[in-house]
Amino acid sequence: MKKFDAIFVGSGHNALVAAAYLARAGWSVLVLEKNDRPGGLVRTEELTLPGFHHDVYSSAHPLFTTSQAYAELGPELGERGLKYLNTDMPTGVSLPDGRTAVLYRDLAATVAELERSAPGDGETFRRMMEAFGPHAQQIFPLFGLDLSSPEARPFLRNLMVNASGTGPSPFAAEFLETARDVLARFRSPLFPALAGPWVLHLGRTPDGANSGPWVPLTMMALMAGGMATPEGGSEMLARSLVRLIEDHGGTIEVDSPVDRIVVEGGRAVAVRTGQREYRAGRAVVASVNPDQLYLRLLADANVPNELRREAEGFRYGRGGVQIQLALSERPRWADERFNRIGQPHLSAGFEGLATHVAQAVNGLLPAEPTISFDCPTNHDPSRAPEGKAIARLQLLEVPCRPVGDAAGRIDTGDGTWTEDLKQRFADRVIDIANRHVPNLRDSILKSHIVSPGELARFSPNQGPGDPYGGSHDLAQSYLFRPLPSQPSHRTAVPNLFLTGAGTWPGHGVNGGSGYIVARQLLGDPAPDEHRTEMAEAAQA
Repeated sequence: MKKFDAIFVGSGHNALVAAAYLARAGWSVLVLEKNDRPGGLVRTEELTLPGFHHDVYSSAHPLFTTSQAYAELGPELGERGLKYLNTDMPTGVSLPDGRTAVLYRDLAATVAELERSAPGDGETFRRMMEAFGPHAQQIFPLFGLDLSSPEARPFLRNLMVNASGTGPSPFAAEFLETARDVLARFRSPLFPALAGPWVLHLGRTPDGANSGPWVPLTMMALMAGGMATPEGGSEMLARSLVRLIEDHGGTIEVDSPVDRIVVEGGRAVAVRTGQREYRAGRAVVASVNPDQLYLRLLADANVPNELRREAEGFRYGRGGVQIQLALSERPRWADERFNRIGQPHLSAGFEGLATHVAQAVNGLLPAEPTISFDCPTNHDPSRAPEGKAIARLQLLEVPCRPVGDAAGRIDTGDGTWTEDLKQRFADRVIDIANRHVPNLRDSILKSHIVSPGELARFSPNQGPGDPYGGSHDLAQSYLFRPLPSQPSHRTAVPNLFLTGAGTWPGHGVNGGSGYIVARQLLGDPAPDEHRTEMAEAAQA
């Protein structure tokens, strides 16, 4: 029976980040992965035709490249093949009437862009960013801290309590605002249409409480981090982390689904996969959601009934659809700048976005969905044969089991994402995209559709097909995540830790929870020097 200092259940990028830190510190590390290779949702494949390399799930990594983990591990990952490509225009929007807008990493350029759309909007944007700056100084450090830890308390207090300590701060009220509240200050529909869809990427909704502060926060993050994407595809992050772990003596085993975490004497002592058992000398780290942990992996353990009840109530959000396209030529935009943008949205405006979400909330396929349009070959031609291109059309906030179609044209049957349902919905999406990119449909060589059904089958952490790894509404975020009785990466078992999208800071390629868990295990609190770097860069 093999024994390791630390055993990881699952190999999402957060687990790999934590494993890399431990291996570098001299721990013997084992990472167990149920799929055919490590990385979780950080995965690149030839989904359509040979030579066309698509990111199956996650794509760009701006939150990771501005993280403490990348600041510390980046040079070593670069030595192992990780190279990020970037752009000075992270995002933009295209409206059906042909109007466009671009967010630049340069504040002055964005102000000028918005002034052209409506006099005064540029200055409104500048004031919004300047007003949010002091809050950002307190917020960005929290992405590398356990919110329940003593280190996080001063940041949380400065944000939520007024200077006299007698009541809530002005930010505490702003914290509950909706994206609609924040974006109503702009005269032109362009900036609300540009910024609004990004709250979906963070698991929020445009009219949901607490979506408001994520508008300036996301704009700051994009201006600081751009739209950094690994050369060769998203999976290059996972591959470089695996090489770093193995170079320091760590072991990765794939096709090894974990059945149980064995608890003896109140501590996690082993992990079982089928007929095999691996002993854990110091810690077990599970890259799973709390329902998977307490209801399945710890089914035989003595844990508080309250935690089991809360785990039973862990909620998943709505689904996502990704349409991967192999193209005979690159997309032709009327606005040439869109050939350099990271990830623009094709939108019917903020109201159209809100309608899309409302339809999905009611179980309907949206009639005119907002589309995230990603063309990686604009920045990385190596991902397709010469002269060809790839594109990804991403739809967030789509029902996991649709009960109908808002347009009344697609029969959703019993709600299962069959091949016919996927194709008919994809046809709708491509038709909408073709209005913005007129050569799109005629240039498609082959497509591949990832629906909520594929997400659910790939990973139990996605529940019924939720790309966010669990709902991120206010009642299941921050100190309520992963569970109200466990607002931490620490579990009811002292040497068992949780990482991944089910924990703070949530889903997305950010490396935050992996960094937090590694520092807890190594007894090394997060250093100060990187904490305000993102906020300072965004305001520069």
